[in-house]
Amino acid sequence: MPALRLLGRKWLAASDDLVFPSIFELLFRFVWLILIALVVEVLYPVTWQCQSEGWHGGEFVRLYLCGTLTLQACLMLLLAALAQQSARGTISETEARKLVAPLLLLKVFLVLPEVGLNVMGTMWMFCEVIQCTVMDKFSSIVIQSIVLFNWVQLGLTVFGLFMVFDPLGSVDYGDMQDTPNQVRHHRKVTGLWSRRFRWAFCWLKRDEHGKEAFQQVAALLSALFRSTDLVPSDVVAGCVLLRVRQKRETREMRRIQMLNDEEPIYTTDLNKVFSETPPWMNLDDALHYLRLSIAAYGWPYVLYRHCFTGVCKLAKHLTCCCCRPKNSIVTDDNCCLCNFAGVKYMANLSSDEVIFASFNNRVFELPFCVIADHEREAIVVAVRGSISLRDIFTDFSAGSEKFEAEGVPEDTAAHKGMSMGAAKMLRRLVPVLDRAFQQYPTYDLILTGHSLGAGVAVLVALKLRPKYPHLKVFAFSTPAGLISREAARYTESFVLTVGVGDDLVMRLSVHSIENLRTKIIQTIHATKLPKYRIMLNGFGYALFGVPTRDLESTWRRPEDLEAQRCDDSDALLTVSTEAALLSRNVFARRFSSARLFTPGRILHIMRRKRMGIENETEEERKVRTQEPTYEMRWACPEDFMELQVMPRMLLDHLPENVHRTIQTVLEERHAYRVTHLV
Repeated sequence: MPALRLLGRKWLAASDDLVFPSIFELLFRFVWLILIALVVEVLYPVTWQCQSEGWHGGEFVRLYLCGTLTLQACLMLLLAALAQQSARGTISETEARKLVAPLLLLKVFLVLPEVGLNVMGTMWMFCEVIQCTVMDKFSSIVIQSIVLFNWVQLGLTVFGLFMVFDPLGSVDYGDMQDTPNQVRHHRKVTGLWSRRFRWAFCWLKRDEHGKEAFQQVAALLSALFRSTDLVPSDVVAGCVLLRVRQKRETREMRRIQMLNDEEPIYTTDLNKVFSETPPWMNLDDALHYLRLSIAAYGWPYVLYRHCFTGVCKLAKHLTCCCCRPKNSIVTDDNCCLCNFAGVKYMANLSSDEVIFASFNNRVFELPFCVIADHEREAIVVAVRGSISLRDIFTDFSAGSEKFEAEGVPEDTAAHKGMSMGAAKMLRRLVPVLDRAFQQYPTYDLILTGHSLGAGVAVLVALKLRPKYPHLKVFAFSTPAGLISREAARYTESFVLTVGVGDDLVMRLSVHSIENLRTKIIQTIHATKLPKYRIMLNGFGYALFGVPTRDLESTWRRPEDLEAQRCDDSDALLTVSTEAALLSRNVFARRFSSARLFTPGRILHIMRRKRMGIENETEEERKVRTQEPTYEMRWACPEDFMELQVMPRMLLDHLPENVHRTIQTVLEERHAYRVTHLV
């Protein structure tokens, strides 16, 4: 940071990104140099005895051998200098790496003689144009291998240049303020991303709203990094630093709580947690409806969970093409009704219990199932979560649009992609529910879903509530940026949201991503480590966790981090032009003017943190194994407005882990009751 400028344009790489590539290439070229030196030692005297002298014989071969040997030595010296210069200074100290650009330019120019020498080697070894036969088998194999590897290496170099090429790299970011220039630049970037999507995901263009989704996601990606000079490696390094920073802040908060003798926020007492909630809000029902939510994922989830035996588990539930009834309750499934088979297997249902199942998956259109739950006397609508590329585009169409429903507060805004998904789903769902309640008039209406399915289920429930005032929603791992604050408060009476641990999606919204971008820039300027050290530390953190010594030694002045814990409206560190530009008016860069929140009453379950485990005795270990594994509390939507970079932020979102967590809580409660009754 900032991006590397070479040949008069900006590239998607920084001057401190060349340490590891230079070292790896240096090691390869060192091996090549040794092999070529051995070949020169063997072949150079022989070249004077070639069948032909001059440019079609020995002189040609000598030029190739000596030129290759000399070029490899020069390139090794150049790569060593590149690695050394690229490793200098912190991420924001670009002046310390001012020699990287000219060194890199020299290396680019040396590609020309390298190509020329490789052409000569190809002519000698493979084209039989040069009349100088190599009798030594070892030398012949070495030369042929080096020629082939050189072509591969040149191909990788071209591919690397393509990957770091920025089509808009000629833009001067110093001029990109809140002016018409910035607006034009934003439109260009949006158009560029839109073209990339149309090319990479061309099959999605056939969807009714495919192009609209491309445009929405392209505008979001353009807005997120507008007027910043971050490159991809800066974002990765920033996330590693944020992990250290957030762990440091968490430790400080715990220390303050211990000093103030504050009552713990989380508790393991289920009776205390649910003492003031209506009877329908309980973990037993939540676990039951979570199973139905997971079942809506169909056959891909069965194969994901049972890689080797999944086909066998599905086989007995499959329907032969010729045996399908004409008036099937299943629509848009494949010929053998594989998705329907997955639903029946995972939810342990018979065909008669499924009233309707739609597996039509398009942009802004999700599969769902309507199930008659005779055990709990309810009609259950289970909406599938994200599992396809189409669902990802629905997720990332994250702008806000006006949402209208009877009883919902005025000026309510909702996630655009999920709002459109709810509208499409209602067209099919309403007639099905009318028929279902004609058959089961005394049953309740329950909507449930996981992730994207949870968000759509909540919006569908808001539309249906005037007609079905007693409906309930069990939502699991609901995305944070779903609905405006007053509407989220309105849903607390009929929506139970369950989240586990450090779930990324429960904290994922346009607002939180924009805040993450700001924090990354702050944190990058606060560190005293070079980028290559940060990347190496990141691998160590992934394997062994963040050591205590790094919580303080990573920063120039640790006390600066305390001053930085502020809202986006505060000034940022302005080390570079881009950082200064970023600090001028953060809210002018907002992709969405409305802040969206998590709906419903939110039950947050966390794994208990146990301190001092390494020093505990055998008796203490036995007592600890009998203690509850998880603790929980009722959270508010504001608790999920900031992204946390944690080791389990992806794992805690997976439906099987949510299911395992709730099941463990209930099993431990049952074991506790049995123990105390005895």
